[in-house]
Amino acid sequence: MAVMDRLRHRSGQPRPEAMTLVEHIAELRRRIIVCVVAFSVFATVAFVFYAEILRFLESPYCRIAHPCDLYVTGPLDGLTIRVKIAGYVGLLLTSPVALWELWRFVTPGLRAGERRYAIAFTVSAVSLFVLGAVLAFYTFPHALGWLQSIGGPTLREIYNPNSYLGLILALMAVFGVTFEFPVVLVALELAGVVSPGTLASWRRWAFFIIVVVAAIITPSGDPFSMTALAIPLYVFYEVSIVIGKVLKRPAREVA
Repeated sequence: MAVMDRLRHRSGQPRPEAMTLVEHIAELRRRIIVCVVAFSVFATVAFVFYAEILRFLESPYCRIAHPCDLYVTGPLDGLTIRVKIAGYVGLLLTSPVALWELWRFVTPGLRAGERRYAIAFTVSAVSLFVLGAVLAFYTFPHALGWLQSIGGPTLREIYNPNSYLGLILALMAVFGVTFEFPVVLVALELAGVVSPGTLASWRRWAFFIIVVVAAIITPSGDPFSMTALAIPLYVFYEVSIVIGKVLKRPAREVA
């Protein structure tokens, strides 16, 4: 009996080494179900509050154009757009839940120090994704204004909501995902794949690569968005070097 007690966590769940393959699969299935339920709830809420979300996404366009109407060209476009927005918002709001469930699934097999890093990485990943999406949203009016002006004054814009919403959501997604860059770098430093000193010696190449990648992956292709993406990424690169040195220092002192 004492052996079984030692094989259990404080939460009452069995340790990974005491779980069978079937129990691992059951645990994974339970956490996937939680994510699916969370997505269904958030997507339903987004579907109900579609009008408010649409006005929010239209606001960058409305800052530079009056009127700022979006025009549909098919009878099913309205329903399609509503479902797409509900799906995108549902995925966005579910991402913290998914990361939490992933963390809970992985942490039983981690040491105490690794668990501390895991929750820090989870919070950082969610926060940086939101920060990137917000930056893209507030950069978008400048990008849209540039895209309108580049075609010349004789062109009159009549936007289809599919193309407009697809562009702004893609821009927010790209910014959000690329803002995970420092999390990946710090993880590689902690894993010993790269060292802070190595990253510091790669500064010039890193700056060049970041600028090129920002130019390639920016959906709108405008200079405002590319600059708004490249500058934070390089700042994150430098911050990752500093964080790597700070996190590696205790290990060297203990040794």
